[in-house]
Amino acid sequence: MSIRDIKDAFLSILSTLEFIDIIDVIILAYIIYILLKLIRETRAGQLVKGILFLVASYFISEFLGLKTITYILKQTLDIGLIAMIILFQPELRRALEKAGRTKLGVRLFGLGMSSDERTRMWEPAIEAICDSCVELSATCTGALIVVERQVRLGEQIETGTILNATPSKEIFGNIFYPKTPLHDGAVIMRDGEILAAACFLPKPQKDELINKKLGSRHRAAIGMSENSDAVVIVVSEETGQISVAMNGVLTRDYTREKLKILLEQELFDENNETIITARKLFPAHSDKSQRYKGGERK
Repeated sequence: MSIRDIKDAFLSILSTLEFIDIIDVIILAYIIYILLKLIRETRAGQLVKGILFLVASYFISEFLGLKTITYILKQTLDIGLIAMIILFQPELRRALEKAGRTKLGVRLFGLGMSSDERTRMWEPAIEAICDSCVELSATCTGALIVVERQVRLGEQIETGTILNATPSKEIFGNIFYPKTPLHDGAVIMRDGEILAAACFLPKPQKDELINKKLGSRHRAAIGMSENSDAVVIVVSEETGQISVAMNGVLTRDYTREKLKILLEQELFDENNETIITARKLFPAHSDKSQRYKGGERK
């Protein structure tokens, strides 16, 4: 095909192009961008490289006339769609969960509650969490508190003991006291209530890469935050340090004030003027915090 033929074909396409076609291309480009971003941030990138290697090997073997290898690769690629769904199952699940957690997804399907109702439920709970973490920190009592948001944590709740209790520093103190049956595990909170205690949390995706200084509670917090949109609060048994895990990132050195601001930011309406002002005055993730992601200290 000559350059002139290519030019004529391009002009022919432009002449038939409509506004809806432009919208179609923009949406497709955005989807491709999201997929590339998802692949880059997960181990799916290595799987994509492997798939591209198989495709390249197929064309090379066909060009060289290697019939047996070509046949094997062809059969492998014929079931490629099913194989990709199986291989990328964790990534696809997280992508769908993220789509459902967006404001558009929540509003579209009528999920969630009003900001006023959420504030009414969580205000006293946040005070109880902050007071408890400060007291537990002062006595170096280990604690692990999971604040559930859009993603339901039914699998983790089933591993623990159902309480349905109103949160208070006395309740948290009794749960996490080292000699009680419920201290070994996580507390899961839903709608401002303590739903369950002594719950087991999932391990991080790359447990072997996490800083060796972090104990089992911090690892469990990172793992839970990787698998959901929960806010996970940890009190260290060794140092009494208060940490928070979100989206696979652990931030440390929280005071009561910083912890309260963070919880209000994450649980209340983003348009709330009080929260916006507090965020400017007391940023929850200050530069002094120690951040851990994938085992690297930042």
